[in-house]
Amino acid sequence: MEAEPAADLAGVPDAFQRLWTPHRMVYINGENKPSDADESSCPFCRAPGQADDEGLIVARGESCYVVMNLYPYNPGHLLICPYRHVSWLTDLTDRETIEFTRLAQKAMRVLGEVSHPHGFNLGVNQGAVAGAGIAAHLHQHVVPRWQGDSNFMPVVAQTKALPQLLEDARALIAARWAVIDEP
Repeated sequence: MEAEPAADLAGVPDAFQRLWTPHRMVYINGENKPSDADESSCPFCRAPGQADDEGLIVARGESCYVVMNLYPYNPGHLLICPYRHVSWLTDLTDRETIEFTRLAQKAMRVLGEVSHPHGFNLGVNQGAVAGAGIAAHLHQHVVPRWQGDSNFMPVVAQTKALPQLLEDARALIAARWAVIDEP
C-alpha cells in the first residue's frame, strides 16, 4: 500500500496560504443573537450596563449610544443603537430619531478624522428577512470604506482580513469622539 502524498494530510503545509478565522463561527452559529424580543438576551440592551471598554461603547447620548460592531465588515464599523429595546425605526420618538441621526453624523466625522475613509455605507436593516442580524433591537451601521477594501476573499472564502483589533479601534475613535466639535 502506498503512503498518501503529504499534501493530502490535514495540517501539512501545501501551496495555499490560509487565513483561519475561527472567531467568525460564533457569528455564523448565532451566538449573541437574541432568540426573541427578550431584552435580557439582547446584546444591545446589555452593552450599556458594561464599562465602555468592556462593552466596546464609543459614546453615550441621552437616548442612544454608539458601539463597535463585534463582527465588523471593516475597521471602525460602528453601530448606533437606542437604549430602548425597539425593533423598528418607526418606533423611535422624535427625540430618539434626532439623536440617532446626529450620532450617525458625528460617527462619520470622527471616522473621517481618525481613519480617512474614502466613503461610508450607512444602513438600517428592518426585520430578519431584510438582513438584520439582531432584528429585535434597532441599530444603524456606519461602515467606513476605502477604495479597494473589498476583494475576492469575502466572496470566495467568506473571510475578511481586518488590520486593527476592535479594542484598538474603539480607543482611537472614543478619544477623538470626546474632542470633536458638533456641527
